[in-house]
Amino acid sequence: MDLSSIEIFLAVASDRSVTKAAKAVGRVPSNVTTRIQQLEEDLGASLFSRDGKKMTLTREGETFLAYANRLTALALEARQAVRPLAPSGTLRVGTMESTAASRLPAALTQFNQMWPDVSLQLTMGASRDLTRAVISDALDCALIARPPKAMRKEEPDFDAELKTLAMEPVFVEDLLIVLPSGHPSIKSAADLRVASLAALEPGCTYRRIAESWARKTGALPTRELGSYHAILASVATGNTAGVMPKSVLDLMHWPTAVQTHPLGPVETLLVYRKGDRPSAFNAFHEVLGATKGRDLRLAMN
Repeated sequence: MDLSSIEIFLAVASDRSVTKAAKAVGRVPSNVTTRIQQLEEDLGASLFSRDGKKMTLTREGETFLAYANRLTALALEARQAVRPLAPSGTLRVGTMESTAASRLPAALTQFNQMWPDVSLQLTMGASRDLTRAVISDALDCALIARPPKAMRKEEPDFDAELKTLAMEPVFVEDLLIVLPSGHPSIKSAADLRVASLAALEPGCTYRRIAESWARKTGALPTRELGSYHAILASVATGNTAGVMPKSVLDLMHWPTAVQTHPLGPVETLLVYRKGDRPSAFNAFHEVLGATKGRDLRLAMN
């Protein structure tokens, strides 16, 4: 058992897919599969149940997950402890509200514990606004949602802006249309029986994906709301559909039933300017990788 195998295990556990995990860790899928099989042989237990391309943690996998998180966190602390220069100064990080809620708590807590001399300033906003803030040097880095390939052709200006930055995928979100509990099941936007779509601000990538999908119904106005709780409350009225990532819906424990329709996976990218970066950025980058998905999985369990 080595740290690279554990990191691969954590990536598969987080993304529930060998293909997505391979992209996240910069390996080919066959290598990821082999490393997982070797780890299972080493431990003498099956860590995942395989249903087609979907990888779900077994009971043994859930048990090992806690130890894997502890091992990677300890390894990170050991690497940082022997470095002669500790990061300091200010690190300006932008993030979407959904990512801050479902993905960042563990990373931010560990970063603060390890590097108390760094002043980490968190700014929340829509993907387009955060991207432009990184380009203009108002932020050092940001976590944004990248539009699917088909939409990038419709938004050449945003895609061109992204290409001026360094970027790497860190999470994959399952985007959902959330429907009232009594709404009939749907197969496409044509089956919607609501009067409006509830979403966040216009610069939100999730909103633009949902609006592009809903265009097939004709004119479906968008209600702009300020939070995901407000979106769910609007859905509960029975005449509105909402859009949000599954990771956020899983965390909210909403008291009334809702139905969901998948819009597909959406990548969350870490974007930053090319060239020199603050020393605190490299420390944040390492902590983000080591704690990837931890809070989300604990909340769902």
